[in-house]
Amino acid sequence: MRQQIIDEIKAHDTVIIHRHVRPDPDAYGSQCGLAELIKESYPEKKVYRVGEAEESLNFLSKLDEIPDSSYDGALVIVCDTANTDRICDKRYKLAAKWIKIDHHPNEDRYGDMMWVDTDASSTSEMIYELYLAGKNQGWVMTKEAARLIFAGIIGDTGRFLFQSTNTKTFLYASELLSYGFSMTDLYEELYRTKLHIAKLSGYVLENFSMHENGIASMKITPDILQRYNALPSEASQLVGMLGNIEGVKAWVFFIEEADQIRVRLRSKGTIVNEIAKKYSGGGHPLASGASIYKWEEADHVLADLIEASRAQLQGE
Repeated sequence: MRQQIIDEIKAHDTVIIHRHVRPDPDAYGSQCGLAELIKESYPEKKVYRVGEAEESLNFLSKLDEIPDSSYDGALVIVCDTANTDRICDKRYKLAAKWIKIDHHPNEDRYGDMMWVDTDASSTSEMIYELYLAGKNQGWVMTKEAARLIFAGIIGDTGRFLFQSTNTKTFLYASELLSYGFSMTDLYEELYRTKLHIAKLSGYVLENFSMHENGIASMKITPDILQRYNALPSEASQLVGMLGNIEGVKAWVFFIEEADQIRVRLRSKGTIVNEIAKKYSGGGHPLASGASIYKWEEADHVLADLIEASRAQLQGE
């Protein structure tokens, strides 16, 4: 499949790379890292990265603004996006051909071609493997491409702490570091915490709820966001912090936005993506997201999480 993707890139004069809405470092790293690789390896091609920008990740890369006509005869590659509903910029439909590259469970089998590897730590790791497949065919790695791909890997592995991290992940990371970008500067940008978010973190630690079987939950309403002058996307960055608390085995964040309540499910063992599917969501077995529209539904999500945890304990 990697060779087929390389062949398609060779065959198209224009390549446009998409990723999911509300991007994280892996979305940016895989999308923009791939763009840098193609631009350097095929300087005659037009290569664009599109989508709505995420302000907190602008330090990684700037996105392109292109007219609809750019899609005429173009190849679209969608990175790190499990289903079509989450593809940022719906103009991907205008392309001559489109390819899915992703590491989430393949529930939505979209595109003319698909490369899905659920064993990969991140889609950025897959982009590095695509480079390795093309290395003997003229593909060129640059310092900037390496920085972006590395950022995606550390973002989706939680700085190599998540279970998806393996020996291959460390091998790729070490090879990427050899290209000379500053890991210190990258970490500083990725994990810098603004003062108001630090204070919101304190609120979360003081007010989250503990339930049976090591389940924790947190509800963040608009009045809380307003009190700390925080955006919903900034509050989402705090989801992982409950996992560091002794006794917490699985947890859920509810963050109210203008048109919906975002559900962020995390776990150290209980499978949560099946729960997410019930609420128009999905994701990884231990890290998923969904959407609900009434606070009453939050009680149902929490009850499902508690029941899944109970069933897991009984099965052990």
